[in-house]
Amino acid sequence: MRPMVRGVILEGLSHSGKTSTLNALKRIHTLEEENAERSLIVLGEHYSQILNNENGRYVRLNRDEHLSLLKERVGMIEQLNEWACKLGEWGRVSRGLFFVFERFHLNHRHGFPEYDTGEIRKLEERLCELGAKTVLLTVSPEIVEERIQQRSPGEWTGFTKDQIREEAEKYIEMQEKLLLCSRESIVPTIHINTDNLNWDGYARSILESFSIE
Repeated sequence: MRPMVRGVILEGLSHSGKTSTLNALKRIHTLEEENAERSLIVLGEHYSQILNNENGRYVRLNRDEHLSLLKERVGMIEQLNEWACKLGEWGRVSRGLFFVFERFHLNHRHGFPEYDTGEIRKLEERLCELGAKTVLLTVSPEIVEERIQQRSPGEWTGFTKDQIREEAEKYIEMQEKLLLCSRESIVPTIHINTDNLNWDGYARSILESFSIE
């Protein structure tokens, strides 16, 4: 029986526009998309990323801890899909499920490049079976310096121009590594450059990439 779910996995570095795109996806899916599922699950990065602020202290999960966390999140969607399929064929509007995860399997590949990718590939296979697509948001190298300062100006108080330029270069290097991770992943991936800050436009193009039965 065909899956009754489909989903988007938003990936990208800080300042790439993940939160803004996520908010636009929720709004446009609900208000504009024809045959949109009534059931919607959206999990922000705090439910799946490697580094988290726990009671004012930053805690980084190790590889096994993070992999276990991702498996739990995917398992949740699989259980819901099994339930919907168990009830028999029905319309996607009433019984379908649309999910959005922020920072997920590419975050894992990027965070633990020294490990064998066999386990994360198995997880990606499960995501493919659930009709998931990855959306990797990027920023053009020539405007990274401007973007990181615009999105969080308070963080840069006291930084010299050379220091800001150095941080921008680190950002560009990490983004290239993330792009490489996306090419190694088996989950279908859409690359979106967010230089124009057109969040609604990006959300519409993401939703249009799905074929709805």
